[in-house]
Amino acid sequence: MSPLLRRRARKNPADSTVTLIGRPGCHLCDAAEAEIVKVCSELGASWEKKDITQDEELYRLYWEQIPVILVDGAQHDFWRVNPDRLRKALGA
Repeated sequence: MSPLLRRRARKNPADSTVTLIGRPGCHLCDAAEAEIVKVCSELGASWEKKDITQDEELYRLYWEQIPVILVDGAQHDFWRVNPDRLRKALGA
């Protein structure tokens, strides 16, 4: 089959993990969490939250970008969550 005709296989969103890196008291982090919860619940993906103030390495890497969103460990976005873009990254 021609590579042009082959479709890229979609991954199962339930096999993915979204990580929110933020800090307590951050209104952008709270807004990002609300969007992540909504999308992950809809697709069956798991998610976790990490506090940047409790991890020196995360602080060094991401402090100026919080909230930072990772999908399966790779940086996906920062500051704001675009729900459609997140759904696409999760394979939906």
